[in-house]
Amino acid sequence: MEGLLVRVGIDSTDGAWNAPVDPVTREFAYVTITEAKLIRPGFARVYDEFTPAVSRFGAELPAHLVSQPTHLDPDFSNLTYGDQGRRASQIAQLGPGDLLTFFASLRDIATAKLVYAIIGLYVIDEIIAADSIPRQRWNENAHTRRFPGPTDIVVRARANFSGRLEQCLIIGEYRAGAYRVTRDLLNAWGGLTVKDGFLQRSARLPAFRDVERFYDWFRSKSKRLLKRNN
Repeated sequence: MEGLLVRVGIDSTDGAWNAPVDPVTREFAYVTITEAKLIRPGFARVYDEFTPAVSRFGAELPAHLVSQPTHLDPDFSNLTYGDQGRRASQIAQLGPGDLLTFFASLRDIATAKLVYAIIGLYVIDEIIAADSIPRQRWNENAHTRRFPGPTDIVVRARANFSGRLEQCLIIGEYRAGAYRVTRDLLNAWGGLTVKDGFLQRSARLPAFRDVERFYDWFRSKSKRLLKRNN
């Protein structure tokens, strides 16, 4: 078994906003990044879809996102995740039974501080070239709702073992000038292939050095996986 840690969700680097999280209950709103590429006619998804999830926390979508297209990925309702370029090439080295673990940078509703947390996990079922997917399945992922490039892939996850978390798992702290996985968790997981648990966006995804150990930890901490986005 192998596994990668994948940063997803809107934040200051893409969308200029962070979705809210309640650090006490660990409930959170899942809001995705912006869509910058050409979308197939009739397949657009927009930020307004996230309004009910965000308003539960007394927050509002910023004006610059309202009615704008969003890159809804991972699509937890369809249990898919797409990527392209170097990251897609790295993910394509995985196979059935391997893991993609998703984390996001969220905003604490009480203190406005950033909270880095795992928000979902996929056990991979299959990985396919996005441009090979038939029209009847285009709506299952952001990389087929738009016109996919030659490197775009779509991951499909196993239904009984994959989804969005109901309560996020907080994993980050600010250390040595950057947000990183806490030292206690790095020890519990058996380490990552990035220096000192670095959590910023990168073209090269961090891999778990001992994915079975991480997965045991994850299953002991996660109470419920939801097969939905909001």
